[in-house]
Amino acid sequence: MLKRVGLIILIVILFAVMFTFTALNTGQIELDLGFFKSSYPISMALAATFVLGIIFGMLCMTAFVFRLINERRALRRSLRVSESEVSSLRNLPLSDAD
Repeated sequence: MLKRVGLIILIVILFAVMFTFTALNTGQIELDLGFFKSSYPISMALAATFVLGIIFGMLCMTAFVFRLINERRALRRSLRVSESEVSSLRNLPLSDAD
């Protein structure tokens, strides 16, 4: 419950900061890519940059995540083999110590 309230408070604070930033920065940024030229508000340009950074970071992480998934699959397979081996060894009859 406390975690959820803290998250809600953090989201409200984040929106307040974003609203204040947008209200105080009403200037324009001109984007010129050579074949494309346009003008955007500063807040929209920074928000777009932030979103593109998140997307790029997620794309960079995909190879690492897939490697972890494959390693987990191999470890589970190895665990199943080891558990079946232990189970079969437990079912063997004991030889007399005499």
